[in-house]
Amino acid sequence: MVALRHDLHRHPELAFEERRTAALVARSLADWGWTVHEGLGGTGVVGTLTTGPGPVIGIRADMDALPITETTGLPHASIHDGRMHACGHDGHTTILLAAARCLAGRRQFRGTVRVIFQPAEEHGGGAAVMIRDGLFTRFPVDRIYALHNMPGLPAGVFGFRPGALTAASDDYVITVRGRGGHGAYPERAVDPIVAGSAIVLALQSVVARNVPPTRQAVVTVGAFRAGEAANVIPETAVLKASVRTTDPETRSLIEARIRELVAGQAAAWGATATVQVDRGYPAVINDAGATAFARAVAVDAFGAGRVIDIPEASMGSEDFAYMLEGVPGCYLVVGNGIESGPTSCMIHNPGYDFNDAVLGDAAAFWVALAEASAPAGAA
Repeated sequence: MVALRHDLHRHPELAFEERRTAALVARSLADWGWTVHEGLGGTGVVGTLTTGPGPVIGIRADMDALPITETTGLPHASIHDGRMHACGHDGHTTILLAAARCLAGRRQFRGTVRVIFQPAEEHGGGAAVMIRDGLFTRFPVDRIYALHNMPGLPAGVFGFRPGALTAASDDYVITVRGRGGHGAYPERAVDPIVAGSAIVLALQSVVARNVPPTRQAVVTVGAFRAGEAANVIPETAVLKASVRTTDPETRSLIEARIRELVAGQAAAWGATATVQVDRGYPAVINDAGATAFARAVAVDAFGAGRVIDIPEASMGSEDFAYMLEGVPGCYLVVGNGIESGPTSCMIHNPGYDFNDAVLGDAAAFWVALAEASAPAGAA
């Protein structure tokens, strides 16, 4: 497992370019007796193993890397400048492959297991692309599961949360249009910078005064671009904002409120403004029953001391949310370590590395989950 993970780490591939990884996955599954379908959603791979009539479960792993130059200096560091597995998808793929090999060898379940190796989680919404390409119509499942490593959590600890686990992520582009002029004669112009500044301040009221305090939400203005010279009032100002929410109602509420505030603040300064919304991944909403089941499997396999309940949703985002919109399931986390070094470094950092010590237990969890979902003695 370690050798495989290091090989994947050395050869990272970006979204929808995971051809080497997908070929390795498909070849391995076929060698172990799985029925393999390649090319779903571009570079996605689905393996199916059936031992008889019974429940059908899906387990998903993501395969893509990030456009980051690695700085770990490890022997298995990326050989490609500007590409690295900075989120641990090399580990996720290895874990599911190891589980697939074990399940094929043991066959201690009665039903069907589908292993889903997904492209483009980081950029491109590979989960949605696979679904549009017929994932759940051609390869239906009763429940779907996935995991992600979590730096800062002790290695091998499993974390669960029913309901919202990660946030929806939406990008807003606000364009404010005024009337340009000389900085010495502002009364003859309409200043989009002043209007834009008022919009920035007004947006800070959305979460504080419009979102109920029992819900999680974030509105961040991360870019404000306008003008080139100190003595010129520009024609336009452009603001870019990131909005994170954990439920559909708050997502819609914030969009409506932003549109109202932008229009009102622009008008108050004599300007006009438009709002462009690029809806990103929805929130990961875990099914309560599937989550309780997966948690119980982890307790049975590793003991209650290695299982935690996650108290609140992360404001990061994850495209497994698309799969959970179509099928009940659970997205869980496994600790990557708290000791100093690459394994405790936060994901999406050039100094990060997946913790090899987690591989065995995480793979064992998938095996236990599959066998508990479709017990071999079931009628």
